Amino acid sequence: MPEPRDAPETSPLTAAIPVTWRRRLSLRPGLERVRDSGAAIAQIVIAATGAFLLAHYLLGHEAPLLAATVSISSLGLARDARPRKVVETVLGMLTGILISELLRLVFGSGPWQLALTLAVTLLVARFLMPSPQFAVAAAIQSAIAMVLPAGPLPFLRLADGAIGGALAIVMTALLPRNPMSTELRDARVLFTALDAAMGRVVQGLRRGDAVRADRGLEKARGLQGDVDAWRTSLESAQAVSALSPFLRSRRIELARHARVLQSVDLAARNLRVVARRAAYVVRDGEPRPAIAEPLAELQRAAGVVAHALEDISAEPAAREALLAIARRLDPAAMMPDASQGELALLAALRPFAVDLLVASGLTHAEAAAAIPRI
Repeated sequence: MPEPRDAPETSPLTAAIPVTWRRRLSLRPGLERVRDSGAAIAQIVIAATGAFLLAHYLLGHEAPLLAATVSISSLGLARDARPRKVVETVLGMLTGILISELLRLVFGSGPWQLALTLAVTLLVARFLMPSPQFAVAAAIQSAIAMVLPAGPLPFLRLADGAIGGALAIVMTALLPRNPMSTELRDARVLFTALDAAMGRVVQGLRRGDAVRADRGLEKARGLQGDVDAWRTSLESAQAVSALSPFLRSRRIELARHARVLQSVDLAARNLRVVARRAAYVVRDGEPRPAIAEPLAELQRAAGVVAHALEDISAEPAAREALLAIARRLDPAAMMPDASQGELALLAALRPFAVDLLVASGLTHAEAAAAIPRI
C-alpha cells in the first residue's frame, strides 16, 4: 500500500488571507459606492423625471414609460460616461423602438411577434454597430415597446424615446459627473500601487529577501488593471470636458494628466522588468543596498510626480529629483565589480527613470540625454 503523501507546503505568495467578519460586514464599500455614484444618480433622476414630464404635458402622452427608461438606460451608473457612448446607447434604443413600431403596424402584437421583433432588432443592430451594448439596448427597448399597449397613434413611443435620449445627452453636458475627481482618484490608486510594488522590490534588494522581491514582481504585474482604470476615467473626463461648458477650462490640465498617464504606463511596464531581474538576483540571499538605494530614490521621486498631478508647482521638484538620480545611472561606475545579473538590473533602471522624467514634464529626448552613455 503506498504511503500517503505529505501535504504540499503553501507558498507565502499564494497563502490565503483570512477575511474577518468585521470586514465582511463593513459599511465602507457601500458608502464609497454611494459617494462615487452621487452625480450619476442625480443625472438619472433629473433626466428621467424631466423626460417623463415633457412627454406627458408637452406631447400629451398618458404614460410615457419609454421616455424615462431611455434616459435611465442611456446614462446608467457606469464609470465611463463619455458623451459618444451615451449617444450610441440612445441611438441603439431608438433603433429598437423604431423596428418594434414598424413590425407592430404590420403584424400586430403577441408572443411570436415579440420573438420576431427581437430577432430582427438584434440582427439589424449587429449590422449597424460592432458594440454588443448597442444591440442589447436596442433589443430591450424593442421588447418594451412591443409589450406595452398600443397608443392612439403609431410612433408615439418613438417620440417618447427621443425625448428621453435628448434629456440624457443634455444632462451629460449640463450636469457632468465631476469626471476630474474620478480620474484623480484612479491616478492616486495607480501611484499607490506603483509605490507598493517598488517598495517591495527595494526591501527584497536591501535584505536579500527573495520572498519580498517576488511579492514586488507580483504587485508590478498587477499594475495594468490600475493603468486601464485611470485611462478609462481620463478619456471619459476629456470627452465630457469637450462638451460641457463648465469643464472646458480643465482641458489643459487633463491633457497634462494624459501625458503623465502615458509615461506611467511605460514606467509600469519597465518596473516589471526591474522586478523580474531583482527577483532573480536575490535568489542567492545576498543584500544589494547599492542597487536598492537608487530604486528607493526613484520611488520617492515618483511620489512627488503623483503629488504634482494635483499641484503643478511640485512638478519642478520631481523633475530635479529624478534628474539627480538619472545622472548617476551608469552601471559600471555604480558597481565596478558587479555580476552580469546586477549590471542587467542596474541597466533596467535607466528606461524606468526616463519614463518617470517624461512624466515630470521633460520630453523623451531631454530625459534620455540625462542618462549617462554606456
